[in-house]
Amino acid sequence: MSISTPGGPERRPTTVSTGKKPAAGRPAAGAGKAGSGNAKAGAGKSTGPRPGAGGKGRKPVTPVKVSQGRSWGPIALFVAVGVLAVSIIGYGAWASFQGAKPWEDRAADIQGIVNFREKDKELVSGGNHQTGPITYSILPPVAGPHNAAWQNCMGDVYDAPVANEHAVHSLEHGTVWITYRPDLPADQVAKLTEKVQGKEKMMLSPFEGLDKPISLQAWGYQLKVDKADDSRIDDFIKALRVNASIEGPTALCSQGITATGTAPRDGNQMG
Repeated sequence: MSISTPGGPERRPTTVSTGKKPAAGRPAAGAGKAGSGNAKAGAGKSTGPRPGAGGKGRKPVTPVKVSQGRSWGPIALFVAVGVLAVSIIGYGAWASFQGAKPWEDRAADIQGIVNFREKDKELVSGGNHQTGPITYSILPPVAGPHNAAWQNCMGDVYDAPVANEHAVHSLEHGTVWITYRPDLPADQVAKLTEKVQGKEKMMLSPFEGLDKPISLQAWGYQLKVDKADDSRIDDFIKALRVNASIEGPTALCSQGITATGTAPRDGNQMG
């Protein structure tokens, strides 16, 4: 005879809910002791949300870029220095090129210069010594017959006119002869003096009847200007002093006539 349990099939224990939810990360009440070890192992650890374990993690903060104005001072300085360097190099190259040109070409580049070597080849032939006064068709004279004695041209500054006949002989030796109106202002005369005084193959003197305040002569060349600070004066000197000589660079400028006056003086010097 079998004995049956009242109520039919075997019943499971009834679980009574208290209405409370188990704390996060803790096992539900009544969980087996087997989970107690794991609970102890996790003690002290943060129970907060972990990335990927439910909920979204905090997004990284994008750094804010602060725009600062460009510093133009150093840039402007760099550009200015660069421009200056290029200018210096360019000028040096230009000056070297100019210096390398034949002196005849440099003379031809001077605005207003008159080249009597092209106009009258007989006039500039040279070596024609004469005594006594000589009449010149070009005044101040630039070439032609002349006295056997030259005017001293070692950077001499004369305060009175000199004889054309001696001055032309100095031109033949490669001198640049600067002449000016006697009424030229003193400051202008002083500037011309600075260009001449103490420089071999140079001389300065007043000249009556000039149609321009200042006139420059070299053998076969002439340039007339209004002011002593005209840059063409320096160009004329650089191109023609010594170079315009038809007797070579060793022709003397010392041992010449130092007296002033328009009458020629015969001397022992022979050119």
